[in-house]
Amino acid sequence: MAGKKQFPNGTWQYIFKRSGVLEKPIYMTFETEEEGDEYARKMDVLLDRGIVPTEHKRENRILTIAALVSDYERNANPSPKDVSALNVVVKTKGATALLSITAEWVDGWIEEMKRVDKIAPATIRARVGALARCTDWGMRKRYLVMLDHPMRSLPDGYAQYSQADVAAAGIKRVDVERDRRLEHGEYEKIIAVIDSGVLARKQRPLMIEYPKAYRLLFVLAVESCMRLREMYTLTLDQIDLPKRTVFLEKTKNGDKRQVPLTTVSSAALREYLVDRELPDGIPKDMLLPWWDGVAKSLPVVSDYLSKRFKDIFEQAGAVDLRFHDLRHEAVSRLFERTTLSELQIMKISGHKSHRMVMRYANLRGSDLAAALW
Repeated sequence: MAGKKQFPNGTWQYIFKRSGVLEKPIYMTFETEEEGDEYARKMDVLLDRGIVPTEHKRENRILTIAALVSDYERNANPSPKDVSALNVVVKTKGATALLSITAEWVDGWIEEMKRVDKIAPATIRARVGALARCTDWGMRKRYLVMLDHPMRSLPDGYAQYSQADVAAAGIKRVDVERDRRLEHGEYEKIIAVIDSGVLARKQRPLMIEYPKAYRLLFVLAVESCMRLREMYTLTLDQIDLPKRTVFLEKTKNGDKRQVPLTTVSSAALREYLVDRELPDGIPKDMLLPWWDGVAKSLPVVSDYLSKRFKDIFEQAGAVDLRFHDLRHEAVSRLFERTTLSELQIMKISGHKSHRMVMRYANLRGSDLAAALW
């Protein structure tokens, strides 16, 4: 147990000693005995287990969130989703010392994301969850010790906007689950815009580079349920046209996946491969002409293609259509046009939960009505 004594000014000094664990005694001062006893109780538990909290180690090269995230991404192989979230966290909070990650700091960070940044609850959960997993790993590596993990004790609704948050932000952000589907004739209009190779502009038209690649990407999205990144990172050895399959080595969920191809998508692939074009700097085994194979450029390519397709959709008159909506369209088509079971569709789409795949299964009322008596 820690020894303690009170100074004449009313503060309390605590002394921690552990043979074989601490190189020398640790002296700490607290304003009140209650505060000191609480810290000492937790400190004694850690020291009894042979764990020295980060702030009491003589040397520690991992001192900030940025340093921890860098080591985590280099050695722990986090999911692409977590990497993306952590990159944003580093930009805004990277200089924060690990010793500063307390319940008060976490609450303040969440409040800032709502009241200043005005971020949607889902994005808040993604960033907090990613940093929580990163700090979990950091504790296993003994880069830091949190007596109480402040990101693991948050209430269920922590990311939702309270009345005080709404008053401070001037807005109430809520999660919006998109259910946009391709309307009648939009598929053909989008193909026509891509095939034209030109996007109208106020001053001068913008030429679409590699329209055949855009066409293939669009068709694959509607026909295969693959995500944007899963498609533009495809290499030729992942495609087996005789068996009509695409093998995904690493997906958003971190799992391998075999994607069957429809006759439409396999025909589009065969046609594209006849005169596939790749610019300089793109590896020769890539299917499509945008990614250079460098991990750091993945967000750049995703952003570029998403914006370019937004332009294409707008010119085709597909109001408020986004590229990720095509995945929703593809999954819904599997429910509408096949007799595949929910489990089989989840195998194709890569969804892990029943709730997620059912969110995508937005069957049109007219199609359901046609099946009734």
